[in-house]
Amino acid sequence: MGDSQTPAPALGPELSAGAESEEPDVRQAMRSGPLVKRSGRSAGHSAGRTTSIRSAGKRRSGNPVAAAGRILFWIWHKIRPPRRLKFTREGRYFVAITVGIGLAAINTGNNLLYLLLGWLLSVIIASGALSDVSMRGLRVRRRPPPRIFADRPFLMEISVENCKDSLSSYSIEIEDLVDRKPLDKKCYFLKVPPGRTQRTSYRHTFPRRGIYEFTGFRIGTKFPFALFHKSRDVGESEEVLAYPAVYPVPPPAPRAQNPGGTTATQIGRRGEFFGLREYRDGDDRRDIHWRSSARTGRLLVREYEEESQKQVAILIDNALSLASDSDQPDDRDVEALERAISLAASLASTYIGMDYVVKLMARGAHLPFSAGQAQLTRILRTLALLPTVTEAIRFSGTLDPRLESVLVVPKGVDALPGRPTEVSHVLQPD
Repeated sequence: MGDSQTPAPALGPELSAGAESEEPDVRQAMRSGPLVKRSGRSAGHSAGRTTSIRSAGKRRSGNPVAAAGRILFWIWHKIRPPRRLKFTREGRYFVAITVGIGLAAINTGNNLLYLLLGWLLSVIIASGALSDVSMRGLRVRRRPPPRIFADRPFLMEISVENCKDSLSSYSIEIEDLVDRKPLDKKCYFLKVPPGRTQRTSYRHTFPRRGIYEFTGFRIGTKFPFALFHKSRDVGESEEVLAYPAVYPVPPPAPRAQNPGGTTATQIGRRGEFFGLREYRDGDDRRDIHWRSSARTGRLLVREYEEESQKQVAILIDNALSLASDSDQPDDRDVEALERAISLAASLASTYIGMDYVVKLMARGAHLPFSAGQAQLTRILRTLALLPTVTEAIRFSGTLDPRLESVLVVPKGVDALPGRPTEVSHVLQPD
């Protein structure tokens, strides 16, 4: 019997319909091996399996109540987003009184107690309905400032637009969500008329540089009776970059052989003295040479040869050695590196404010010489995203030893291979 071959039964239309309604795991199980084998035992086992698959397909495809329930749940979820409901202190007292009056009405059968119970329940129902209407149809946006620095407070603008046609929204609270957690600041809007937009700001401080991801808003209200605090989350993703902390810092005295470049032939108000000329409308009176003017009897002003812009290279060593007991750097070394990056950003801000042409070099990062606020923004962004690397990563770019250069290193961190030595200054943060 074991060696005899049993013909495989043909799949009828019922089995085909049942198999098509199966879940993906059942389909995969059916595809992973032959449904009917040639041995008699396997054929019987496969027949039993075929019956079970057919019955499961009939159960799943023939349950209209469950399918209708899933459709209604999907529609309800789209119409009514998930909400959070919390009792206020007054709300807990109110509900406790309502429950007590309800029990007393059931025990005594007093119509006045039933009337009072109905009034209390109507207040709870009205509170839930009016709060839903107040929170519906709101569009929330944020507008961060152009630059955000670590350890420095900033104002984040929040705007709420009421998209409803005829109903106002009252007592609206807006919380910003960072990594799906609300910040410690709230924006409160007493009334948002229909079709209008209200704006306010909250103050916040980011402790460190880097990217902060805002994931959405939490809209809440206690309207109308402050019995419950109802809220819901609205998705509105946005990334905000926090620059390193910048503070006033004096630049070191120049030591390079060619700190200022060559003298240009253009006449300006800076540089070496060029000569005297007659005063013209629009000249600065501070440039008038009074002694020569008194001698000649006419106003004479000084002219200067404009000096080309000075150049400086700022280097930051962002390499740290790993701790002996883990694959991560020591926390104290990380904090020292953060202070060093902040010092490098402060130096860049100072030099650019003095009209220097600044170049940035780090392990794995390089910005060529440039000047102006656009260069400062590029430097701050590069430093904000600068990662911690190992000594295997070398400095990017080339360094001219004749130009002014400043190397910023973390304090208390051992020197690692690859650190430049031909620099004008080596600074460590306090």
